[in-house]
Amino acid sequence: MANTLFLRLEGPLQAWGERARWSVRDTSTEPTKSGVVGMLGCALGISADQDLADLSRGLRMGVRCEREGDFLTDFHTVIGGVISAEGKVKKDTVLSRRTYLCDASYLIALQGETGLIARLSKAVQKPVWPVYLGRRSCVPAKNLYEGEGDFDDLLDALQRWPYQGKLDGENDRLRVVVEVDAGQGTQRRDEILSNSHRIFLPRYTREHRIRPATLQEVD
Repeated sequence: MANTLFLRLEGPLQAWGERARWSVRDTSTEPTKSGVVGMLGCALGISADQDLADLSRGLRMGVRCEREGDFLTDFHTVIGGVISAEGKVKKDTVLSRRTYLCDASYLIALQGETGLIARLSKAVQKPVWPVYLGRRSCVPAKNLYEGEGDFDDLLDALQRWPYQGKLDGENDRLRVVVEVDAGQGTQRRDEILSNSHRIFLPRYTREHRIRPATLQEVD
């Protein structure tokens, strides 16, 4: 049975907030684990904090950046509330700055127990709730499900899964970001502990440059 699920995250806009706060909504340069797990939660039809935390801990994630995309910053006017000196809530207009990735494409590799991978594979092909690429306004341009297989580790999976684009001479290496053991890479805070309270634990990743297999080489 397969231990790795591959997802295709591609669309006109994506947004994967890693340090987002109320009026400033940033995006990472590639999908965050918390964002992908939230998307899987929609596919499964789960939203409880403990369920999402368990799902997050049961998976390791790698990302192959096939088209990095460009940054777009948009400004929104929203109605918020501020607390006065008297303790009363007063409505106020707030300018919200939101950043997106435009025309990006990522291959996600998720590794876990074979039973969980099988469950997720079915869910992303027939999601319970609508899925989106980080924010509800970011609709996928393609089906999420790309395939599944059995691989030694995330780097092996992202190296061997066929790349459908064109590899061009000096620019034939793609950036990949893979999850590693604690303390072995760069720390980021996108491991879900409580989605409703926006509490996240540290997670560690390592970046590589790889030349992936192509469809012709696989054939």
